[in-house]
Amino acid sequence: QVYLRESGGGLVQPGESLRLSCVASGRAYTEYAMGWFRQRPGKEREFVASVTWGGGDAWYSDSAKGRFTIARDTAKNTGYLQMNNLNPEDTGDYFCAAGSGMVEEKTFAYWGQGTRVTVSS
Repeated sequence: QVYLRESGGGLVQPGESLRLSCVASGRAYTEYAMGWFRQRPGKEREFVASVTWGGGDAWYSDSAKGRFTIARDTAKNTGYLQMNNLNPEDTGDYFCAAGSGMVEEKTFAYWGQGTRVTVSS
């Protein structure tokens, strides 16, 4: 019902920034919460940030808080994750997701293919 496509990943040095984008399609897109998750090498997929379908409330993991900002442009069917002050521990594959949840992976039913972020000096 909802199709997601991430972009914006790449190779950056520590301290630099990246802006991830997630273009969504589907008639019910605006009724879903938007979330970002990541899977670091050798780790399980983990929650990063999410925002309600109306865009009024946002939630962040402890590691993302103060550095990352989530936003969505409903009119453009696009979500964003602005990542500032990146460090090597942020390296991994980043996924956008849509669903009824807020922080629990199992409550997000739709997922993009992922975009790779590499932070290295």
